[in-house]
Amino acid sequence: MDSSFLFGQFLGGLTAAMFLFLIASGLSLIFGILRILNFAHGSFYMIGAYLAWQLVHVLGPASGSFWFAVFASALTVALLGALIERFLLRSLYGREELYQLLFTYAVVLVLADATKMIWGTQQLSLSRPASLAGSMTLFGAVIPHYNLLIMLLGPVLAFTIWLVLHRTNMGRMVRAAALDREMLGALGGNVGRIYTLAFAAGSFLAGLAGALVTPIKTVVPGMDVEIIVEAFIVIVIGGLGSLWGTLIGALIYGQFLSFGILIFPRFSIFAVYALMAIILIIRPWGLFGRPLSR
Repeated sequence: MDSSFLFGQFLGGLTAAMFLFLIASGLSLIFGILRILNFAHGSFYMIGAYLAWQLVHVLGPASGSFWFAVFASALTVALLGALIERFLLRSLYGREELYQLLFTYAVVLVLADATKMIWGTQQLSLSRPASLAGSMTLFGAVIPHYNLLIMLLGPVLAFTIWLVLHRTNMGRMVRAAALDREMLGALGGNVGRIYTLAFAAGSFLAGLAGALVTPIKTVVPGMDVEIIVEAFIVIVIGGLGSLWGTLIGALIYGQFLSFGILIFPRFSIFAVYALMAIILIIRPWGLFGRPLSR
């Protein structure tokens, strides 16, 4: 194996890692603020993919139709998430975590059946947008322009989320709600609105990831379950509620999977689960997470 092949393998793992970060960052954001493990997060990802496919076929091959479909799908998923949080999930905040887990799992089943009723069970896919259909060569490895965009999008998104959370008034309110929502409410803060916005933002990231993955992966029923398992592995490795931990966890997962296929083809998936198990034994709260205080 020459260096160009290994570099190409590294870039493949990096692309997969950035897709995982897009969805896992939303999952980690929701948990960090609302303290909810949202099993329906993968369903939002799947709906974003289906909506993007539908919009592209409705709009046709017009210039910019793909990007319009991507952002329209993500915004629609964000609205769906806000409605679910406001009218259904909010009534469960004062109850045991088990009720929240069962509710989000029920949402998974409902959305999965609704998706099959609307789009069927056939495999769907989209072509890459014409503006990013080409490729470039770097150190002997061919990099599609679309993959390069995804690689750059992850760090940009991570920095943007950090900037919003730590350099804006809304971000300070969000962090205050995550630390002590009762105190924030007593001081006049609208905790309900903050929770709705946080859940909608996390859902937006899931829908965005689903819409962007359509030119690379086939859109099929069941993709929600597959991605939510991978997203949970990422946030377990990086640390629940940690933005930068989620980014590092996604990078570790992507490279372990990419190079594991080369070194141990039959055990590449096992290697990722083994890594997660080791981290859980050594640091149950993840590499960059902190123990939960109750």
